[in-house]
Amino acid sequence: MKYGARNIIKAKVKSVKKGDVMALVKFDVTVPAEMASVLTTESVEHLQLKPGDEIALIIKAIHVLPVKE
Repeated sequence: MKYGARNIIKAKVKSVKKGDVMALVKFDVTVPAEMASVLTTESVEHLQLKPGDEIALIIKAIHVLPVKE
């Protein structure tokens, strides 16, 4: 199956909670992933980012697409 998403993180299904119309599926990430972000130089300078800094990544996305291979 081909899909447009490029950031792929391997995970295992942790739980499934079914409702009448929607279901909540929680995942445990099983493979560490390297991620990248493009931001303005002004933002990098404001955050004073440098290699080795411990930071949190907040992923802003509309959907997480589970794909079962």
